[in-house]
Amino acid sequence: MSNANHHNPPQSPVIPGVANADLAATILRVALGILFIAHGWLKLAIFTPAGTAAFFESLGFPGALAYLVMAAELAGGVALILGVWTRWVSLALVPVLLGSIYAPHGAAGFFFSNEGGGWEYPAFWAITLVVQALLGDGAYALKRSRN
Repeated sequence: MSNANHHNPPQSPVIPGVANADLAATILRVALGILFIAHGWLKLAIFTPAGTAAFFESLGFPGALAYLVMAAELAGGVALILGVWTRWVSLALVPVLLGSIYAPHGAAGFFFSNEGGGWEYPAFWAITLVVQALLGDGAYALKRSRN
């Protein structure tokens, strides 16, 4: 049987009135937002801004970049959770992950379980941000964009 002639029946929504694709985009959006807030908070509260800036400098980046990354992670995380400018915020956060692949994770090899954490996780995270940008806001967004 040819797949071209086979049609799947529409799937029942998990939540009445919300398309499953919109629900999936929402779950991804909120999960990404929580992860960004967690990473931003880690840099702010545990490593401290000065410690994070010193770490960035040890990698050859300007220390001021650490403050921009912390702000992007925290503000971007909140925006994603709320569903505000989801597509743009997702794309704006991709360079943060690509930068983390460049240094420090790239030198540690592929697998994130390697000493120093390889680039596997930040690469996957960057891909999920691109997927989120393609999917859009999903349901329950404060500022739904037009598709």
